[in-house]
Amino acid sequence: MFIPSAYSAALFMMILSMICWGSWANTQKLCKNWRFELFYWDYVWGILIVAILMGFTLGRTDALSPDSFLNNLHAADGHHLLLAFVGGVLFNIGNLLLVAAIAIAGLAVAFPIGIGLALVVGSVLNYLITPKGNPLLLFGGIGLVCVAIVLDALAYRKISLDLKVSRKGIILSLVSGVVIGLFYPFVAKALSEENHLGPYTVAMVVAIGVLACTIPVNYMFMRRPVTGHPVTMREYVGGAGSLHLFGVLGGVIWGVGTICNFVASYAQMVGPATSYALGQGATMISALWGVFVWKEFKGAGPDVKRLLALMFVFFIIGLACVALAPVVSF
Repeated sequence: MFIPSAYSAALFMMILSMICWGSWANTQKLCKNWRFELFYWDYVWGILIVAILMGFTLGRTDALSPDSFLNNLHAADGHHLLLAFVGGVLFNIGNLLLVAAIAIAGLAVAFPIGIGLALVVGSVLNYLITPKGNPLLLFGGIGLVCVAIVLDALAYRKISLDLKVSRKGIILSLVSGVVIGLFYPFVAKALSEENHLGPYTVAMVVAIGVLACTIPVNYMFMRRPVTGHPVTMREYVGGAGSLHLFGVLGGVIWGVGTICNFVASYAQMVGPATSYALGQGATMISALWGVFVWKEFKGAGPDVKRLLALMFVFFIIGLACVALAPVVSF
């Protein structure tokens, strides 16, 4: 299987992960008047498709190797398979809540709060499991990202005085952040110790966990939606082909980013704490989309714009610290 041997290659994969994680939600925004519960069915199929494709390509660069995708899957024990499956279930619950928050509060609000909180929770737990990287740079960078999250929340508070935005979106973002933050430590454990899974195998099992969880949980969201009226599978089947295509594309984008992140974290010089923390720079990418493309803060006053500018500065400096953590020692 392909694993980067140089930090530059691993850093490229982490940056690609950040871009993908911060961009997939644009496909949901493109599905105007298409409920997120219906979008999510296609999104999950996209995740599964890319896990299979990358497992049988990059995961099998040497089919005879014990680390090759199918060989690794066959040799792994039930404990590690269960860890990856539970990780997929946790991610899916958190991500469904995040998608609901996006539908209510928008990208510029839901992503910085939800994914920012997930960054803190996940990075700390990942470092406790696999302590790699300079802790001062790693956690200093995470602290700067936390400041950026607070600035984003203040910007939202100021603009919400003039615009009617439900607080339910903020609450859903917070809950999703905690749950998503718990998902990656299960992946980190599945990638470690004897009879562990490889990154491509983990991605496949996580995708299966996501699919298994989606069937009951997303159906519950359809019957008891967080916003709007209940929707049915008949509405899903009757949707236009372009709507289904955008959903699958969203899952593919997220899946590519996730596998890149798993592969980078598996590299000897990186570790899960750094890979996850840098990947969660997705917060900044999504905020850029929300502010500059979707105009979610259109009409905001100069105070709000200053807060947003400071948010991006703190995010950039914080992510730079995280990126340097594996290669700088004091």
